[in-house]
Amino acid sequence: MTPEDKEILERINEYADKVLKNFDPQKTRVSFQLEKLKPVMEELAKEKGTTVEEIFIKYMDLASQITVDKETKFQNTIGNMTKYGDIHDAY
Repeated sequence: MTPEDKEILERINEYADKVLKNFDPQKTRVSFQLEKLKPVMEELAKEKGTTVEEIFIKYMDLASQITVDKETKFQNTIGNMTKYGDIHDAY
């Protein structure tokens, strides 16, 4: 992840923490969440000389990448625990 990618991800996530803090993401429509994030995405697009759509796509790609990385780390941890006998068969 480039420093610019990290900046975009952090700024949008920080903004999301403020404007979406009282909403359950599992129960809130994605379109509503995106509308709430639009101001920060517009600001970033203007700064980067690109479109809001490009910022949105980049954000979704970066967020997906983070999710995959976390899942991979989790699976590796579970695999190592099983490999070394830290997790016992429940049956």
